[in-house]
Amino acid sequence: MHLSDFQYDLPENSIAQTPVEPRDSSWLLDATTMRDHRFFDLPVLLDPGDLVVVNNTRVRHARLLGHKRDTGGRVEVLLLGMLADGTWEALVRPARRIATGVALVFERLVATVASDPVEGRIRLRFDDDADVEGELEQFGEVPLPPYISTPLDQPERYQTIYADRTGSAAAPTAGLHFTESVVRGLSERSIELASVELQVGLGTFRPIAVDDVTQHAMHSEGFHVSEAASEAVERTRERGGRVVAVGTTVVRTLESVATGNGRIEPGSGETNLYLTPGASFNVVDRLVTNFHLPGSSLLVLLAAFMGPGWRAVYETAVHRGYRFLSFGDAMLCDRR
Repeated sequence: MHLSDFQYDLPENSIAQTPVEPRDSSWLLDATTMRDHRFFDLPVLLDPGDLVVVNNTRVRHARLLGHKRDTGGRVEVLLLGMLADGTWEALVRPARRIATGVALVFERLVATVASDPVEGRIRLRFDDDADVEGELEQFGEVPLPPYISTPLDQPERYQTIYADRTGSAAAPTAGLHFTESVVRGLSERSIELASVELQVGLGTFRPIAVDDVTQHAMHSEGFHVSEAASEAVERTRERGGRVVAVGTTVVRTLESVATGNGRIEPGSGETNLYLTPGASFNVVDRLVTNFHLPGSSLLVLLAAFMGPGWRAVYETAVHRGYRFLSFGDAMLCDRR
């Protein structure tokens, strides 16, 4: 499989720069019937007894603007997550003249560079008594994907309505369409809702840099699957319902803990599961997802899930004026 197999023409004006309001007024393309719907129609497109699984991760306010304590030179970092040794992995720019031992000041936070930059990545060590998460919530900025150039007036618009576990560097964007009304509509049709957690890393946006897509090295991300989520999948199997994943992050999470009989087991850990065409899907039956970048691992996963028909769906979406990527519209597709 070549990278060129996962390319398509994405006009620049198809990339959504701002979210629509209300959230559930976005378009939803049924990839099976090729009919256009609004996202608020999702409950009637599913069947009673189905299970909708969402990713409840919350995006960390991880973008920090500061300066070098010794020289006053301006610096920007994007915190990616805390490592086992207590340091934080981060992207820094400019990386020039950043070296181990340099002290960086961000409002009330002071961090010492704990490793020399490698492709813009460093490790930072904050003071032991620093309330890093608390300070980030107060003065950090929510990082937006690089293809979004329009500032976001309301940072909460890049969070799902059910986000409650801070830890991601990017939003699970398929969930941004959900409103309380949609959730209520699911309940009224006896469609269960469960949540899992996958801490979305910036590797999600890292382009595939090899021609043979199977040789792409997938990033690792932390996940948590509760006993309640496992039991919800079990109940769904017993009643003959389908498991509907909201976003590729949910697909990767559920398939990472699959037991091989359509069920899952609870647990926490890290996953670098990379699903390419020909892979088996043991848990997820249907997928709600946004439209992804050409040549991305997310698009490769979609092609693995629904088969070569993805291209016709994307061409239709472009032709009909659907909005693409994080703040764009969504599609509903079935497993091949």
